Amino acid sequence: MKRISLLGAMLGVALPLAPAAAQTFSTNDPVLRAIWNEGMNNSQLYPLAQSLLDSVGPRLTGSQELRSASDWALARYRSWGIPARREQWGTWTDWRSGTVHVDLTAPRVRTLEAYLAPWSPGTQGAVDGDVVTLPTVSSAAEFEAWLPQARGKWVMIAFPQPTCRPDDNWEKWAMPGSFDRMKAERQAALLAWNSSMTATGVTARDMPKRLEQAGALGVVTGNWNRGWGVDFNYARARTERVPTVDLACEDYGLVYRLAQNRQGPKLRVDATAQVGAEAPVFNTVAEVRGSRKPNEYVMMSAHFDSWTTGSGATDNGTGTVTMMEAMRILRKVYPKPRRTLLVGHWAGEEQGLNGSRAFVADHPEVVAGLQALFNQDNGTGRVTNIGMQGFTGAAGYFDRWLRQIPTEITQYIKVDSPGSPSTGGSDHSSFVCAKAPAFMLGSLSWDYGTYTWHTNRDTFDKISWDDLRNNAVLVAMLVYLASEDPDRVPRDVRTDLTDNQGHTGVWPACQPPTRAAAQSTR
Repeated sequence: MKRISLLGAMLGVALPLAPAAAQTFSTNDPVLRAIWNEGMNNSQLYPLAQSLLDSVGPRLTGSQELRSASDWALARYRSWGIPARREQWGTWTDWRSGTVHVDLTAPRVRTLEAYLAPWSPGTQGAVDGDVVTLPTVSSAAEFEAWLPQARGKWVMIAFPQPTCRPDDNWEKWAMPGSFDRMKAERQAALLAWNSSMTATGVTARDMPKRLEQAGALGVVTGNWNRGWGVDFNYARARTERVPTVDLACEDYGLVYRLAQNRQGPKLRVDATAQVGAEAPVFNTVAEVRGSRKPNEYVMMSAHFDSWTTGSGATDNGTGTVTMMEAMRILRKVYPKPRRTLLVGHWAGEEQGLNGSRAFVADHPEVVAGLQALFNQDNGTGRVTNIGMQGFTGAAGYFDRWLRQIPTEITQYIKVDSPGSPSTGGSDHSSFVCAKAPAFMLGSLSWDYGTYTWHTNRDTFDKISWDDLRNNAVLVAMLVYLASEDPDRVPRDVRTDLTDNQGHTGVWPACQPPTRAAAQSTR
């Protein structure tokens, strides 16, 4: 094995991880033992993730890529003998993005790290033009007087970061006082930028449209996420006829400085994209009917959609393949579950939990018969926290289930009881508001918030395979134990939702899904 790994390193190729060393654990339950053996020694996570993330790629709601991903998942489930289907919950703007080339052509030549903002128009061939930055103004009249200068130009509309080094790198290497001075200067520059933006009388949301109306070739933006090489990109384009181009931090700063110092920067943008009409958008659902209690349900949950600059690997490709692998394992070793098993792969999560909210609205029978739902949506790390979401009687069930699961998995897990009901953030919230027992499987960070959440670096290589295998086995075991439990998880909930600051809360109300892009305010 060492020889093979060394060969892979020498050749520069990625070799699939070897199965975990054959492992067993002491249990009288043959199904738990079979889940462990199948998940640890015959894991299909690597080929699932590689196929989805490398071949299909990012999965923007409404896009052809999301439809292709759904086709891929349906084919996988059916190859395992698991019935699966698409359930339309609405429509969303179709968008097909192709190649994007952005080059600095003057005063020197450099190919830039660039992306189209989601749902941005493309160009009709290469478009060359000068670059200008938004002016510093003290009134809306000043801005309106400047606006004709945007015609025929690429206009930079984001704050230029003075450094793309993470703050912790400054703290590690800077001379005493240097880091503090940099932070103070950065904060002063940001305040001045925001003051000028406010003075224009145009909101940041409306600025791209205003520049488009003024005849700009397009808008250029950037959104650094405080890590090395990380661009945070999740906001949709607000232009309709000209492109919105996002540059990575270093390249945005380069072009901005050239424009600011009147050194004549020119950009050539050649970007193919097609914004279509609203097209049907679906959840992808897999189901194995229960043999004894078919009208009671145990669910696995992860959102299928993603943003576009990376591959959607940890948000939420890892959650997706975890649930697929858990269902595959269960189908093989637990083919006749007591209760009905469901997997929900939600679309439209990134636009407001729309797919899961629609499922809750459209399936009152599942909500009424839900035994438990297990959702995962925060990166590649092993599960370390399970919040009880304010269900006061749930902890006893988890305690009983977790005591039957190997300590190799449970040693990392803390149960937060009774917890508080989630008001958003991920798809379990769509069920919690209906007082249906739904739980988030909270994962170890792996710097998710900085490096892979909604970023250009959310790619296949960021996956931690041992952690993912851990999670798939955990989910399969929890689902099996919840399915076989003779009792229903109680729906009693906290009545005292006073927080640490003394604010009195109420149980969150369920929000209706937005079923069409035209109705969305995001």
